[in-house]
Amino acid sequence: MTFFVRMFLNIRMRRPCLAANWKMNKTIPEALEFVHSFLPSVSGIHDADIVLAPPFTPLFAIAEKLAGTEVKLAAQNVFYEEKGAFTGEVSPVMLRDAGCEYVIVGHSERRQYFHESDEIINRKIKASLKSGLRVIFCIGESLSERETGKTFEVLAGQIRNGLRDVDGEGLIVAYEPVWAIGTGKTATPEQAQEAHSYIRSRLREVFAGRADTIRILYGGSVTPENIDRLMACPDVDGGLVGGASLKSESFERIVKFKRG
Repeated sequence: MTFFVRMFLNIRMRRPCLAANWKMNKTIPEALEFVHSFLPSVSGIHDADIVLAPPFTPLFAIAEKLAGTEVKLAAQNVFYEEKGAFTGEVSPVMLRDAGCEYVIVGHSERRQYFHESDEIINRKIKASLKSGLRVIFCIGESLSERETGKTFEVLAGQIRNGLRDVDGEGLIVAYEPVWAIGTGKTATPEQAQEAHSYIRSRLREVFAGRADTIRILYGGSVTPENIDRLMACPDVDGGLVGGASLKSESFERIVKFKRG
């Protein structure tokens, strides 16, 4: 498939998605202040999905402010059971009840600090999709894995194991090279496209005809300065944005990336 054909498919078939992952930042007043500033600035954008993923505590308050707008709400984590004796966990049903439409699953920080395995991530994905949440499924390699030529091997394993018995409906994939998260480093557009193209090839093996409709976001030090070049890549369908999403004017510029 030629570059121009892939670019045409990217424009025609896959709606851009820009998601803000605030991680463990912002109190409820700070989150509401962001929303108050951000919503008017993006009210005219109708050609992309805009998603905010705050910590658990402001979810319901933000959901009330987003009601009736095109900006959607996501949670940063979820548990794989609906209810029970799981102190400190939050179920997919509870997230839906709080106003979430999306959830992030498999983020590298969850894998690294909380030792989430592909099996746990797979259970979270299936439970979330069953409840009606859309899932942003994160995958990516570490610096040592990239330097030893294992990038594709790692991505293939995470896709194979994380998406076992998943049909792909409601799924978004986020490629986040671990070496580029919070480091100020970012994959070049060529590196991002290479990884995204490989991910899509693996998705074709898993989902057959559905793979070309599944969006693949880039996450790894996305900034207002590099978003235009990243979004020009035919298999980059949006961004999972960390630090640059904490200020409304910065995330606004990312959402308003150069089209066409």
